[in-house]
Amino acid sequence: MRMLESWTFIDGTAPASPTAALALLRERIADGQLETWLTSSRGRALAVITNTERAMVMLLEDEDDPGEHAITPEAEGHSAGFILANGQHDEYPDEDTAPLAEALQIVHHIITAGTPPASAAWSIDR
Repeated sequence: MRMLESWTFIDGTAPASPTAALALLRERIADGQLETWLTSSRGRALAVITNTERAMVMLLEDEDDPGEHAITPEAEGHSAGFILANGQHDEYPDEDTAPLAEALQIVHHIITAGTPPASAAWSIDR
């Protein structure tokens, strides 16, 4: 029998369910916390960095993994306003991010099923 993977926010907050985790993530974004990391019981890391319109969603197998991330291949341009916890302001090509609503769906699927949804455009950076 396969053990389910559980996810915890980097600050130690352990939501009771994937739905509760998503609600907490939305609350953090609304409060201006634009970079959030979760860690899994398998040692994986999931990052969500947003400017409240688009989000960079990254999944890493371990701390040395270049990882993989959600993309929007047809998107053009760049978006700024991605503010990291250390105060750094980043800008990303729109093709390397997803609209926030879609990004949150991807996060929910990852913390529920362990993988991005089949419908999500995804880039493997390894």
